[in-house]
Amino acid sequence: MRKFKSWLAVLGLLAAFVLVAPSQSQAAPYCGITWGSLAKSAGTLSSAPISNVRAGRHACFDRLVVDISGHGGGYTVQYVSAVHREGSGAVLPLRGGAFLQVVVKDPTYNVATGAAVYSPANPRELVNTAGYATFRQVALGGSFESQTTLGLGVRARLPFTVFTLGGPGNQTRLVVDVAHRW
Repeated sequence: MRKFKSWLAVLGLLAAFVLVAPSQSQAAPYCGITWGSLAKSAGTLSSAPISNVRAGRHACFDRLVVDISGHGGGYTVQYVSAVHREGSGAVLPLRGGAFLQVVVKDPTYNVATGAAVYSPANPRELVNTAGYATFRQVALGGSFESQTTLGLGVRARLPFTVFTLGGPGNQTRLVVDVAHRW
């Protein structure tokens, strides 16, 4: 009887351990990324013009960088069912399984003169995305009333983050990082 009670005590402790112990099935976040996929927004309109759009590949995410000549205004970045062109509202065709609408609160032109500052050779292909894990296409949706829309076609609805960096000099860089996976 004593052995039986000992075994019951061991089984009771084991059951308590199983119920209280952290689950091993919960995986750590991919590359430590905890960004999420909800809309992100900050800042107000600015007259500082966009001077370039570029991208880079990283181990855990693809990065879009918008260079702004001066102190940039702000942004709104969100997943949408379709990205629309500035002014006309026409749908901007994009490759990918999901679409990020990147609204930069800065123009592509000099506000005082109306002269183009950023005039890409091919507005439908701002960046060559061949070989990128997440990006499928980056396109210019136009600039109207000091606001510029970029369409970012991505593989799927994935976590992303947005932030700005100052410099070099008085320039600003808007950065959009999109994770390779959840």
